[in-house]
Amino acid sequence: MSNYIKSIASALTIALLQSCGGGESKGSTDNITPVTDSAVNKEEGFVQMFDGKTMNGWDADTAYWRVENGALVGEVTPAKPLKNNTFIIWRGGTPGDFEFRAEYKINAEGNSGVQYRSEELKDIPHALKGYQADIDGANTYTGQNYEERGRGFLAMRGQIVELKTGEKPIILDSLGTSDSLKGLIKVNDWNEIRIVAKGNNYKHYINGTLMSEATDNDSVNRKMSGVLGMQVHVMPSMKVEYRNLRIKQ
Repeated sequence: MSNYIKSIASALTIALLQSCGGGESKGSTDNITPVTDSAVNKEEGFVQMFDGKTMNGWDADTAYWRVENGALVGEVTPAKPLKNNTFIIWRGGTPGDFEFRAEYKINAEGNSGVQYRSEELKDIPHALKGYQADIDGANTYTGQNYEERGRGFLAMRGQIVELKTGEKPIILDSLGTSDSLKGLIKVNDWNEIRIVAKGNNYKHYINGTLMSEATDNDSVNRKMSGVLGMQVHVMPSMKVEYRNLRIKQ
């Protein structure tokens, strides 16, 4: 075999070894297909609730709600005082069992929350009654389960509770202290909120951590489906933003 043919054969052998993970290229990642953001973020069964540009599919008092920088923004200012808590309401259905995910950012003075399995008040426009995954800028209440215009505090942050007709919430177990869980919530920055409603069980997560869980055995007051929306609370001034809203039913 000539030296030229030998050199060609040697080169082909080295290339073959490298493509199989042998030789000097054992640690190389050149042949590994990178995982794209779209593959990482794909969530089977979830649908987007907000197009990032318009309020299509949502109903709200536009004096307090708008779209800005890809987010639904609720804001109260001294120039536009608010008399009653007002909500931006999703018109895509009345979810029963579902999982909801979104990102939110709220200022220090803000008070908001994600309302679900709720009903609209007939005498007050854009007002809701029902379960709320609470959010506030000081993170005093963030993560708890509160019933707007109903039974009030259902499950405080850190509690697993059972609800019965005519009784106070029964604490079954602890998820950690309120302060320890508070430390996982970012201040004046984007956080992720997740709500899982299945049957009569409700779980509220912030940044992937379970903050409260309630099982509602109060057959008189519980709701098994209803509208979903986000709150702007009566305050001298406040601002809350929601983005990347999606739901799986």
